[in-house]
Amino acid sequence: MDTAVNWDEIRQIREHISKLGYVKAYKQGDVILEENTRIQSIPFVIRGSLKITQTDDDYRELLLYYLQPGESCIMSVLGGMHEEKSKIRAVAEEESEILFLPKEKIPELTRAFPQWLDYIFKLYHKRFTELLDVVNAVAFKKMDERLLDFLQKKSELSGNKTLTVTHEQIAIELGTARVVISRLLKQMEKENLVELGRNKITLL
Repeated sequence: MDTAVNWDEIRQIREHISKLGYVKAYKQGDVILEENTRIQSIPFVIRGSLKITQTDDDYRELLLYYLQPGESCIMSVLGGMHEEKSKIRAVAEEESEILFLPKEKIPELTRAFPQWLDYIFKLYHKRFTELLDVVNAVAFKKMDERLLDFLQKKSELSGNKTLTVTHEQIAIELGTARVVISRLLKQMEKENLVELGRNKITLL
């Protein structure tokens, strides 16, 4: 299900949000939102992409999903509406522009544009499906399958077959050890699934 807002078709909503909110630019790796911090504004991706992760009690990070242009983080929307602290961490996957809507403006937007609720419900459905995929992957898939899925998703997101990423970064996002990722990548290279370089991985 496509949840990205078509700004051309819903130009009024975009203009309204722009008046109520503000835009900030981020470099790759910049943190947009930390876990356990008070949610003051709801982020909407205008350009670039965000990586949404969560950390367990042992400080192991797990990738939940990515946000692309036209999308927002439903967990931030719900957390902001209910005065809850953030349960996720949002990081710029690349150079990005984010439009922030102050949480107190959500009721005004809902009253002015009923289609806003339809967008939120679609977004909730997509994020819920992605989180189920994460749970199923952790519970039922082998690490080599999860690794290949991860590389393919990252490639689709960037539009590039060659990924600039370290084994350590992959291990952190998949919640495993670097040596495990290195071993699996070498096996994948033998099977002609990938080509390995210095901090680069090319999908074949």
